[in-house]
Amino acid sequence: MPVVRIQMYAGRTKEQKAELAKAITEAVVRIAKAPPEQTWVVFEDVPRENWAIAGVLASERS
Repeated sequence: MPVVRIQMYAGRTKEQKAELAKAITEAVVRIAKAPPEQTWVVFEDVPRENWAIAGVLASERS
């Protein structure tokens, strides 16, 4: 059972996540030959203030 975890800034719409989940599932089915009903996609919305890049919080970057 493939599990694909996507961590990204919070703020994507339900429709964007649905489109992304479909595209990822299709790619896993095509490339890894996994059945779609056993392919899981998990979205983790992370607030910008919980990410840091090069020692600077993403919420403080321009």
